[in-house]
Amino acid sequence: MQELAAAIRETARKLLEEKTVDLVIGFASGSLPLRSTPCFIRKPEDAAKLVFDAGCENNLANYLRQRDEKVAVVAKGCDTRAIVVLLQENQIKRDNLYIIGVPCQGMIDRVKIDALLDGKDLLAAEVQGEAVTLKTAAGEKQVALVDVLHDTCKTCQYGNPVIYDVLLGEPVKPRQADDFADVKAFEALSPAERKARLTEEFSKCIRCYACRNACPMCYCSECFVDCSTPIWIKKSVDPADNMMFQAVRVFHLAGRCADCGACDRACPMGLNLRTMTRKLVMDVKELFGYEAGVNLDAKPALSEFAFDDPQPFLVKE
Repeated sequence: MQELAAAIRETARKLLEEKTVDLVIGFASGSLPLRSTPCFIRKPEDAAKLVFDAGCENNLANYLRQRDEKVAVVAKGCDTRAIVVLLQENQIKRDNLYIIGVPCQGMIDRVKIDALLDGKDLLAAEVQGEAVTLKTAAGEKQVALVDVLHDTCKTCQYGNPVIYDVLLGEPVKPRQADDFADVKAFEALSPAERKARLTEEFSKCIRCYACRNACPMCYCSECFVDCSTPIWIKKSVDPADNMMFQAVRVFHLAGRCADCGACDRACPMGLNLRTMTRKLVMDVKELFGYEAGVNLDAKPALSEFAFDDPQPFLVKE
């Protein structure tokens, strides 16, 4: 990844020197290992701050809206899928955007790392091929990369960017087709069991809205949860209102979710938000043959109507 990071820095420096763009959005090293942070570069000499490693998990498409300047963005496969949706929804202008595409073999889940270290502080981490070396004060430990990836990354079908102006690095091999096993296991439960599972999960929600804020697709000028007239849900936290919030949030993402997992990663309470979002991703794919953000020229599933569309919700006389 060091070669890829060097290529990103060189590309960013040239773009700024030649005034092709006014701003480059990428990643810089965080204060902790595997915690790279979004970085905004406006001067060529600052391009040296840019990094790319297995801790660059944020979806940078979240920072592209409402910008009049010309922007370059370092974009993984899931980032580019979100960019495609935002382009389709006229939230960003393609002419003002330069996409630095980077292949991605998955991002490491720090929660899984912390569990493996059993309370020890991680001092450094190094990815070499399919293995990760974790360094602590007690010594080194080697683990398989696949065992510590975010669950979203394990099922990701788009490790390579779907749209870009320049592609850096070698494309990664596509993963085995996603069988949505997690969603189907949830569907196999009885209605009472599903309700109990959701109630238990959402009883942990503190409604901080980190999931909403981390999502590139959640950009309504006023979210329904913030409305005072009418009041859709109470300000206090309870499982029923929590479920209402998450249900509306997920339905709002139907046919738009890029399945990047940003909502899931942002949750400070560790809620399993993926099952709900992926349920809609699976349903839209099965019912309409559509995946969000894969093809810029494809008409979004909810933007067209065909007489043979599945309509099981209609009441038949």
